[in-house]
Amino acid sequence: MKLLHIDSSILGDNSASRQLSSEVVKAWQTAAPAAVVTYRDLAADAISHFSATTLVAAGTTAELRNAAQQHEAELSASTLAEFLAADAVVIAAPMYNFTIPTQLKAWIDRIAVAGQTFRYTEAGPEGLCGGKKVVIVSTAGGLHAGQATGVAHEDYLKLLFGFLGITDIEFVRAHGLAYGDDVRTKAMSDAHTQISEQLFAAA
Repeated sequence: MKLLHIDSSILGDNSASRQLSSEVVKAWQTAAPAAVVTYRDLAADAISHFSATTLVAAGTTAELRNAAQQHEAELSASTLAEFLAADAVVIAAPMYNFTIPTQLKAWIDRIAVAGQTFRYTEAGPEGLCGGKKVVIVSTAGGLHAGQATGVAHEDYLKLLFGFLGITDIEFVRAHGLAYGDDVRTKAMSDAHTQISEQLFAAA
């Protein structure tokens, strides 16, 4: 089994999402010792945002690309290849200003590729990534799950991966982290419990 681990928080060691995503991966490795993990830190090694250069690079043959275009093409190819090769993906997705970090959006723009991860047919769009499992570690200072303020965060991610054909999506949630020590402690404790006792109960 191949597991892709994605971190996107800019907070380093102070990040709740990083702590929890690492815990998910360790629990996964315990449940499946043969799992091979690929790690990508989108904050420490940021992917450039989708741009005109990205599009031009994709439409230009390798021998005609300049250095910038070649870099973009290689970045797109390697990012997509990691995602396609993964049987499962663990994504740390903190909420920033009611949505996901811009670093995570840049990664999504490299994996949502027509003809590779989805396609359009006469019957409508078809996701091509069915069979993968995605675990999203969702953290937020406030309480947003199921609210209008969460539409561009959890709802967006569920929509996006569903569009790619992935229906096995699970959220590990720690919200209300800015509501004081007691709320934060309980939110983190509940997330730890979900990871240790529920996430791999059927494994």
